[in-house]
Amino acid sequence: MQRYNNLVIFLLELRKSIRFLGISLIALTIIFFFLSTGLITVFQEHLREQLYFFSVAGPFLAHVKVAFFGAVYALMPLLMHVLWKAMGKPFAVTGQKLFWFVFATCFLFYSGTLFCYFITLPYGIEFLLSFQSESMKAVISIGRFVNFVTIFILAFGAIFELPVFMVFSAQVGVISRQVFEKNRRFAVLGIAILAALLTPTPDAVNMALMGGPLYLLYEAGILVIRFLRIGERKAT
Repeated sequence: MQRYNNLVIFLLELRKSIRFLGISLIALTIIFFFLSTGLITVFQEHLREQLYFFSVAGPFLAHVKVAFFGAVYALMPLLMHVLWKAMGKPFAVTGQKLFWFVFATCFLFYSGTLFCYFITLPYGIEFLLSFQSESMKAVISIGRFVNFVTIFILAFGAIFELPVFMVFSAQVGVISRQVFEKNRRFAVLGIAILAALLTPTPDAVNMALMGGPLYLLYEAGILVIRFLRIGERKAT
């Protein structure tokens, strides 16, 4: 009975958190809508090309997408807190553990997005636009450009969470450190495939710019698991 009551209380608290998150997301999207022109200008810095629209609602929808992206980006700490609170409860990820998981997730997410914006994205855009010629000029839709930039920035933020995924997997006993260590060759293959799929261009430089940090993050995840002795204390 006590366990049932605790579950009900937890679900009620989680519902309140999700409701607050939803209200905050709507409010911030409205705020960022008025700042979206500046955000589009920031995105356009790497393009150095004129943007066009091919429908009446094109510019408006682009501003809405950028505003929503800005809201999600700003609310990432709150989003991660709600997510980890929901995921971590069954696995005793509470208190100080919850704080460190939220902190690490946000830190790696923001690191991945900044890495994409300042390093990978400029090279990718430059490479793709290098195929222009006198007879073939770029006419870039603002909607597709916004989709391209925001999706890749968020994708890089997500894949930089690799160490957190590894630590959590070891914490709950799904995948041990030994498994990660023994399967490095498969990890390298998976990282190479992921880099080929997610980088803006298929050239080796951009794939290396993504694959290199990902492999370092993989090794960092192993080192963190080893340093914290996750899984070993349960076995002893």
